[in-house]
This record gives sequence, structure tokens and C-alpha cells, in this order.
Amino acid sequence: MTAKIPTIKKSGVNYFMQGFTLIKQPGLRTFVIIPLSINFVLFATAMYVAFGQLERLFTWMSAQLPEYLSWLEFFLWPLAVATLLVFMSFIFSSVMNWIAAPFNGLLAEKVEMHLTGKPLNSGGTVDLIKDLPRIMGREWTKLKYYLPRAIGFLILFWLPFVGQTVAPILWFLFTAWMMAIQYCDFPFDNHKVPFQDMKTALSNTKGTSYSFGATVTLFSMIPLVNLVVMPVAICGATAMWVERYREVYKHPTIAND
Repeated sequence: MTAKIPTIKKSGVNYFMQGFTLIKQPGLRTFVIIPLSINFVLFATAMYVAFGQLERLFTWMSAQLPEYLSWLEFFLWPLAVATLLVFMSFIFSSVMNWIAAPFNGLLAEKVEMHLTGKPLNSGGTVDLIKDLPRIMGREWTKLKYYLPRAIGFLILFWLPFVGQTVAPILWFLFTAWMMAIQYCDFPFDNHKVPFQDMKTALSNTKGTSYSFGATVTLFSMIPLVNLVVMPVAICGATAMWVERYREVYKHPTIAND
């Protein structure tokens, strides 16, 4: 008998926004604050170093520019800062997914427990430490899935006409899909659901998956706001897991919704 994912009139946007409510719950705040604090400290350090290098660059540039072009510095500084913030935000989000992976799985576990009232029986801190190789292996699996596809899509940007029309749309859709995979994988992985089965489940609920991933992508593009996107997305993805996939994840065949 084929398991069927329940039909729920709730979009991925709704699940992501639900994450903002969940991160404020008293029983979950600790598991949000720890990775968020690590995120903030590392981001602040990285930005401090980057701004130092940017200041040196502008000092050198000012010395090279003739007097009548000195006004360019006032125009280029805001542009450089905005570009740096967006660039660092994307790079940093990727790095933080690796650093915070164990905390993210724990947060997903606590959110599921909060929503269902049932423990996952995943063990304590010692069991978490023992499970680190498998957790990091899962992150490596996601990276192996992402990199060749990302390179393929980026090549499209160099093609005449395609790079200016179709490529940006395809890149956004691919990024949205990867965001859904990245964050929905934590509750799936807590139940040891294979990576391929997780992808199948998300693929069979494409509308919800893409709308969730697209919302995460858009919020990730906002500097500073993206610092809280990770815990919010994990909470939202876990809520989606509980309502849509939890009762059917163990079935080998998952039907379309």
C-alpha cells in the first residue's frame, strides 16, 4: 500500500513565518540562542576583518586618484559596504550550516518535541558527540549534491542571451530548492531517513518545498536579518515535517500530495 502525504492547505511561506513564532517559545530559546550566538560572534569577527581590508583598499585608492576625482570615494564606500554585506551573508550562511549542524539537528529535535509532545529518544550529549561523524557526513552529502549543479547553473550565466534572461531565474529556483533541502533535512535526518528519500518527499510536495525555499532565500538576502534565518528556517521546516511527512517518512514509496 502506497503511503500518501496528507493534503494540507498551508504554503511553505506559512511554515517559514511560523518559525518566527517558534523561536520565541520558552522551551526552545536556549537551543536557538547557542547557534545564534556562535553565528553572531563569527559574523562580527569576519566583518571586522573584511572592513579592515576594505579600509586599506580605499586608503590606497585615495592615494592613486587625482584630486578632482576624490568625490568618487563618497560614492563607492556605500556601494562597497552593501556589496560586502550581501557577499559575506551568502558565504557566511554556507559556512555556518557546517559549524552549526549538530546544534541545528538538536533544535529540530526540540521543536518536534514541542509540537508533538513526544520525545525522539535520541540520547544525550554523549550520543550527540558519537553521532557527529554521521551528521557531518550528511552535510558532505548535501554539498556533493549542490556543487556540481551549482557549477552547471553558473556556467549558464556566461552564455549569450541565456545568461541575461533564463539563467537568473533558474539560479533562483535552484537556490530555493537547495534551501528546502538544507533545512528540511535536519528533521528528516533526526529520524535517519536516507537523503534520497528526503529528496523524494520534498519533490512530491514541490509547491510547498519551493515556496518555503524561496522565502528562505529572499530573507537570506537581507543583511543582518539573515543572522536569524537559520534557526527560523529550521523551526519552520520542522513544523512542515511534523504536519506533512512525520507519519509517512518510513514508507519506501511516498505519493504525490
